[in-house]
Amino acid sequence: MSKKDNNTRRSFIKKLGSTGVLVAGGSLALDSFAGPNEFLQQRKSTAANDKIRVACIGMGIMGFGNAETATKVPGVELVAVCDLYDGRLVRAKEIYGKDLFTTRDYKEILDRKDIDAVIISTPDHWHDKISIDAMEKGKAVFCEKPMVHKLEEGLKVIETQKKTKAVFQVGSQRVSSLIFEKAKQLYEAGEIGELNLVVANMDRHDALGAWQYSIPPDASKETLDWDTFLGDAPKVPFDPVRFFRWRNYRDYGTGVPGDLFVHLISGLHFMTGSFGPTRVMAMGGLHMWKDGRDVPDLVTALFDYPKTDKNPAFTANLRVNFADGSGGGETTKLVGNEGEMEISWNSLIIRKHKLPKAPGYGGWDSFDTFPEATQKEFVKQYNAKYPDTRPAINSPKEYVYTNPKGYDERLDHFINFFEAMRSGKTVVEDASFGLRAAGPALATNLSYFDKKIINWDPVKMKLV
Repeated sequence: MSKKDNNTRRSFIKKLGSTGVLVAGGSLALDSFAGPNEFLQQRKSTAANDKIRVACIGMGIMGFGNAETATKVPGVELVAVCDLYDGRLVRAKEIYGKDLFTTRDYKEILDRKDIDAVIISTPDHWHDKISIDAMEKGKAVFCEKPMVHKLEEGLKVIETQKKTKAVFQVGSQRVSSLIFEKAKQLYEAGEIGELNLVVANMDRHDALGAWQYSIPPDASKETLDWDTFLGDAPKVPFDPVRFFRWRNYRDYGTGVPGDLFVHLISGLHFMTGSFGPTRVMAMGGLHMWKDGRDVPDLVTALFDYPKTDKNPAFTANLRVNFADGSGGGETTKLVGNEGEMEISWNSLIIRKHKLPKAPGYGGWDSFDTFPEATQKEFVKQYNAKYPDTRPAINSPKEYVYTNPKGYDERLDHFINFFEAMRSGKTVVEDASFGLRAAGPALATNLSYFDKKIINWDPVKMKLV
């Protein structure tokens, strides 16, 4: 491997760890190190000589976002897009040029021999079908999260990936994040002691964030393919609201858990190496966005994670609230018996609260309730058991890490995907990882709607 090849994201992460890029009790932006654009420049000599031609299937919010991010990677060219609404095909040509191939039929894209990979950003109920079809046609697949719409669809996607040996990556970018990579290192190093609790939230107070997406005035049965959109969902009359705001309906989306819990779960599994919980219990309700949707706008859930070779048993409490009057925000906090790790979008804070070896006595203790003679005997035995009563040297209570200025974890996620295509390296979020992240999220929906505890086998990836 050449020196240039060594300038990869993983090398950068090791550099961060070896140089101790943190501040105790403060924060330090990593501007002094190479940012993502510089690393892309270093990759060009080895990556751009092998062009990858991609197509995007589904050109909604995530479709256009994924197209923009993927084409930032050197040597990647967008050659085709598919969407069921004509206006998005027109917009794609406005952005990417009149020569861009556009179609309503994704199978026309899969039949093209000059397309190496597809990026699937469709409604959830189409994920499994298009992913399987694409892999069987010899395409590499980048599929948005959650990987599947229903739990029973997941194993077939995994089987297809194994059978075809296709490069398949799920689009939950936390597993490629520098911050989460650092969190994984610190967790494995025992910086917070033994994990016992995870508390994570991804809250919003925003109409668009709550899926009140804009509906174009020309939406009609002539400008969009309603029948194809329905797919294997129940047949209902044409409704542009259901088409453009599909996340609000169980027939096409997976609600709050499938859209946002799956991000929290993916990050947690990446950091801890966990396969998932064994029990899921959820509750919540529809409190604010009573717009015809049939999914809640507030969900909170408890997950029981079992003891494994890598982790002690711990409990996770996840929440998403679309009516968060505090303004919204997101945090993942890992709590151990010696400290806590709090991860937000671009930063990581370690707070240390390690107990002293000697427990002490007096004060709030029952020591003062003992007879005087008993107290003297207790002190004698205590001093024999804890002979070194000197106070510990004060150490920093807080460590803060931040991402480099302008860093984009979504770009790193696509870099990993395309490097897997070029070199055969392992993707960070294959179909098995994708189902183990989607499984607990979809089990959350089952628990909420069925009002019961759901038992999940995280190893076999199926309901118990």
